[in-house]
Amino acid sequence: MFQDDGSSSVTSTPVQMFPSMSMSPSPYPWLKELKSEERGLCLIHLLLTCAKHVASGNFEHANIALDQISHLASPEGDTMQRIASYFAEALANRILKTWPGIYKALHSTRISLASENILVRKMFFEYFPYLKIAFVITNQVIIEAMEGEKIVHVIDLNAAEPTQWRALLRDLSARPEGPPHLRITGVHQQKEVLDQMARILIEEAEKLDIPFQFNPIVSTIENLDVEKLNVKTGEALAISSVLQFHSLLAPDDEVVKSKKNSNGVHLQRVLQVNPKDLANGYSLSQDTASSSPLSSAITSTKIEGFLTALRGLSPKVMVVVEQDSDHNKSGLMERLSESLYFYAALFDCLESTLPRTSMERLKVEKMLFGEEIKNVIACEGGERKERHEKLDKWFQRLDLAGFGCVPLSYYALLQARRLLQGYSCDGCRIKEENGCVVMCWQDRPLFSVSAWKCRR
Repeated sequence: MFQDDGSSSVTSTPVQMFPSMSMSPSPYPWLKELKSEERGLCLIHLLLTCAKHVASGNFEHANIALDQISHLASPEGDTMQRIASYFAEALANRILKTWPGIYKALHSTRISLASENILVRKMFFEYFPYLKIAFVITNQVIIEAMEGEKIVHVIDLNAAEPTQWRALLRDLSARPEGPPHLRITGVHQQKEVLDQMARILIEEAEKLDIPFQFNPIVSTIENLDVEKLNVKTGEALAISSVLQFHSLLAPDDEVVKSKKNSNGVHLQRVLQVNPKDLANGYSLSQDTASSSPLSSAITSTKIEGFLTALRGLSPKVMVVVEQDSDHNKSGLMERLSESLYFYAALFDCLESTLPRTSMERLKVEKMLFGEEIKNVIACEGGERKERHEKLDKWFQRLDLAGFGCVPLSYYALLQARRLLQGYSCDGCRIKEENGCVVMCWQDRPLFSVSAWKCRR
């Protein structure tokens, strides 16, 4: 899976070479002698072994595996070394959560700066093409849906980036029939983000002489009161949800329990995977998937209720952007194996974009991806927000809520491909899937963009 250049692509060495290695707490001098490819495979094995022990409650052996990982992993190393650092930290956090007093004491002085989080998310927007592509497609969908409309209301459920709506203002100003009266409702948990967006968009609207109003709502999506969106009669409504819906998938019951003995069986299956399958982006949990995308999903009245409430607003169009990966399994081993591939692809993308010593890269990996990995691996129940699901599951969820898919137009796809061609990230690709767009790194799906309308 991992080459000498540090990327996570191809290997010719089977993972089975490591199962018999000693788990005794020795100085492990031989670990330092491993080549990059061997080190990557060894780290995969150690992470899976550690997760197996964590899942079974064998923390003594998990500790030994974490100690060995520490001799190989590094947040400043190659792709696999960096990934292993964050997955090891997540597994350690999961162990510590079994001792709530110790866990709380170790995190009691932790400082989370809102300004840093905002900056890191802007870095993600700048260094990855995925959100830019999603924004271009979303704007084109809105332009097409709002043709001829005189009063347009756009609800942005993740109002963090004004660049998208500045572009929409320019597109609307160029309409042959003239611009509509535009109102944007932005939802974000940080007031300063909304204030900045309001200032930028109001200035842009004045330059373009477009009647414009910005309505800020300080809230998380979990606590959002849909009535406060203040949709008025006569408005043509569009809704944009970027990487938001998955946080509403937490189960109704407080704790999700894994199926008995599923983890051990799954690990054995993992260690028998052919290296060629690893190279082709084989999903370690695909063979356990049910024939019905939602048959094994955890029931969540929160997402069902929220989608039904949005349906009640009668939007002309709703564009949904989500991570296209299956991180919502109940079993730890399934989540770890699937998320390992997903984040390896994201780390690879950064490897091709920024040098390893880049502070921007370190911040994105630690403060964004590292925190997501920690949430996927270490958290359960309502605390676990990063419950990413595949596009086919969103199809069923949205269909059940009364939405029908709107196939993306040829022009929307053309704009997306043109943007990608001008981006210096050769491994980034897009493909059409059932009228939607799936954005990939190489052949690994990462994000999906889909458009929806209310069924009559």
